[in-house]
Amino acid sequence: MAPSFWGREARVGGMGNGGGTPVVVKMENPNWSISEVEPDVDPGSPAGLAAGKAGRGKNARQITWVLLLKAHRAAGRLTGAASAALAVAAAARRRVAAGRTDSDAAPGESTALRTRFYLLIRAFLLLSVLLLAVEVAAYFQGWHLQMPELPAGFSAEDGLVAIDGLFAAAYAGWMRVRLQYLAPPLQFLTNSCVVLFMIQSVDRLVLCLGCLWIKLKGIKPVPLAADKDDVEAGEGDFPMVLVQMPMCNEREVYQQSIGAICNLDWPRSNFLVQVLDDSDDATTSALIKEEVEKWQREGVHIVYRHRVIRDGYKAGNLKSAMNCSYVKDYEYVVIFDADFQPQADFLKRAMPHFKGKDDVGLVQARWSFVNNDENLLTRLQNINLCFHFEVEQQVNGTFLNFFGFNGTAGVWRIKALEDSGGWMERTTVEDMDIAVRAHLKGWKFLYLNDVECQCELPESYEAYRKQQHRWHSGPMQLFRLCFVDIIKSKIGFWKKCNLIFLFFLLRKLILPFYSFTLFCVILPMTMFVPEAELPAWVVCYVPVTMSIMSILPAPKSFPFIVPYLLFENTMSVTKFNAMVSGLFQLGSAYEWVVTKKSGRSSEGDLVALVEKHSAPQRVGSAPNLDALAKEESLPKKDAKKKQKHNRIYRKELALSFLLLTAAARSVLSAQGVHFYFLLFQGISFLVMGLDLIGEQVE
Repeated sequence: MAPSFWGREARVGGMGNGGGTPVVVKMENPNWSISEVEPDVDPGSPAGLAAGKAGRGKNARQITWVLLLKAHRAAGRLTGAASAALAVAAAARRRVAAGRTDSDAAPGESTALRTRFYLLIRAFLLLSVLLLAVEVAAYFQGWHLQMPELPAGFSAEDGLVAIDGLFAAAYAGWMRVRLQYLAPPLQFLTNSCVVLFMIQSVDRLVLCLGCLWIKLKGIKPVPLAADKDDVEAGEGDFPMVLVQMPMCNEREVYQQSIGAICNLDWPRSNFLVQVLDDSDDATTSALIKEEVEKWQREGVHIVYRHRVIRDGYKAGNLKSAMNCSYVKDYEYVVIFDADFQPQADFLKRAMPHFKGKDDVGLVQARWSFVNNDENLLTRLQNINLCFHFEVEQQVNGTFLNFFGFNGTAGVWRIKALEDSGGWMERTTVEDMDIAVRAHLKGWKFLYLNDVECQCELPESYEAYRKQQHRWHSGPMQLFRLCFVDIIKSKIGFWKKCNLIFLFFLLRKLILPFYSFTLFCVILPMTMFVPEAELPAWVVCYVPVTMSIMSILPAPKSFPFIVPYLLFENTMSVTKFNAMVSGLFQLGSAYEWVVTKKSGRSSEGDLVALVEKHSAPQRVGSAPNLDALAKEESLPKKDAKKKQKHNRIYRKELALSFLLLTAAARSVLSAQGVHFYFLLFQGISFLVMGLDLIGEQVE
């Protein structure tokens, strides 16, 4: 309500003439809202005449009150921003005090390439700081980058040489070296990267146009089976399906994933579930085995397999399972990773696409994410993966009948696997390996954009970095191994060109190369060598346009378009490092680290998701409370307590300081767009370097 001094005289007439406009003040912490109340005044009365002359004026007290409320709101926002800044600073201080960096390698993890790469960036940073100090000193001496008042034929270096002093002579020599020796090759490298950037942008534009065409024409794979949901169909209409679940130390998600798969709507006599456990933790293995035995008692055909020696990681696990004698009784194999939980009708929606299409070797479903809004990191990942499935996979599947197998949520014809040579452990991307070999044998792939399988995204930056390293080093290993096979294969010429130039070179090699080189190396260098120019449209307009195109499949993520653009450039360091290690067969190219799961998809998130969708879904995969209780009763000495650990990433921090140094240098030459890009990109690297995005849980 209004304050006490807002008395009757203020409401009626105040100082004896026309009164102000009454207001209602709603004090709802932390915001205030003000609404005006129309005065009930007779137009013919003296007060009405005065109000007509003065309009809807406010008296001094009302204006003061409104200004105070607005000041309070502004102060509240400033306080919130200050609190957030203090929280971030405190988190950064804890990271630095802990001293835990990415140089603390896990057992068996190689750090040679990572150390060399960091030393190279650090040397570049030190050189940039030195150059910045020189340029600042020259700027205050009045030796600007350009001297328009000089006579014709008289260069800036000549003017500096005429000035007495060792520093002036040294700076003149630096300008001469910069102009004659550094600028030409840097400009050539800049132009080359810009050309690659534009080629990749055209590729992305073509993909988006292809996706738009698919949407407008309603193109999608149509199964030949008309009565796929006929409940009276005999078991002969349901082919024999083998379901494989490879897992390794994934204690948080195994229970609900096994439950979801065992509740697939398919005749139990026509499918077998293989739980392929590579866990080296005895407690986890015992829990998984107990869960399998529980479903065996329920009448589900499910077996538990455990390898003592984990040769070949996931590929070796799948290869070992396919060597079982009973596999010959099955025609198809479905693969689900440990955190994937398919809907009950998954097989009934996927299997009909094989009927009458003997040349179809793979049917791939789309991923959906139960934790896509958990934190900023998962939101940005969701943008990338939505574009990957909605655009890349759908367009390639529709027009080329080929795409990279995603490693899970896919159905393979076993004959296609055997014809392609089976699973191989030669790379860390066994899924892409088998897909390329099957494509070379002439098998076709189908992508189902309307069939989704739930999973979870990595919530920590550490887990996401390791995942991206594996995903970007493996393709380069594979390209080295299968290049000759692609050339010798019997597929068409244009399919060979698509595999070599688009699938491998452009999207797996050129993309991380120019992203890192152009925005993290060339752009800072052009600030210190201004004779080489990088146009503003390359720095700002084209990247923003590409980001808008990438975010279209996830329209709810539009508020995150700027963080997404900065995030992609920041991740280019990890992707470039992985690409180089895979291309040159360095030690880190063979690292395989299982992506850590948080288990969010195993409890309340699934319940909320089921309630959100009105379509009938499985109800038998709810958590087993008895098993959970038994798990809690296990000796605590065998269970490690979860602790939060965050690392400092030295490469990201070094690049952050490099970009911020270049931003300071750009101020001297008044390059507005370049300054803002370098400033915000440097801050983005700083956030990543201090591990302030996502949450690491061990």
